Amino acid sequence: MYQNYIKRLLDFILSLAAVIILAIPMGIIALWIKLDSPGPVMFRQRRVGRDRTYFNILKFRTMRGDTPHDVPTHLLKNADSYITKSGAFLRKTSLDELPQIYNILAGQMSIVGPRPALYNQYDLIEAREKVHANDVRPGLTGLAQVNGRDELPIDVKAKYDGEYAAHVTFGMDCSIFFRTIGYVFQRRGVVEGGTGAMEEQKKK
Repeated sequence: MYQNYIKRLLDFILSLAAVIILAIPMGIIALWIKLDSPGPVMFRQRRVGRDRTYFNILKFRTMRGDTPHDVPTHLLKNADSYITKSGAFLRKTSLDELPQIYNILAGQMSIVGPRPALYNQYDLIEAREKVHANDVRPGLTGLAQVNGRDELPIDVKAKYDGEYAAHVTFGMDCSIFFRTIGYVFQRRGVVEGGTGAMEEQKKK
């Protein structure tokens, strides 16, 4: 009942409210991005949605226009060199994710769920398939996000995603949502280079 009906209704109501409340702050961010570097304000990228369908995720652009488009951040060589000045702040504070409220409003994403994988992140997609994490809508934040985020290797991230998919409840969603707020303010779990970057650093 909650997962099939109430969760979607809450997503719609809350994302609609966010679109209205955040209109001015998002406009200011858009202007900053435009003044900071040439290129579009929004960044669109093909991601994997519920049941392995595809959709275009929306983000504020945080990298230069010449950055390879469909390469996961953790596979970019010298990823830091591509990030703009405004982008560095937006990524650390997760404000670059704000445009995804439109993805939530459209029903492509949920507020809480596994973070949507890039269409060519085959290792993560397959790992999630084994634990049925691809069966639920991807989210703005998720269980893996509040248990390490970018610090987690693929298998651990998929394990958390599968755990969430098996226990989608209102209580679980509330817990993840409020824990996310703490993570964002403390800037915990953010590793430039993304998933797997921490493991590479440890090897060095």
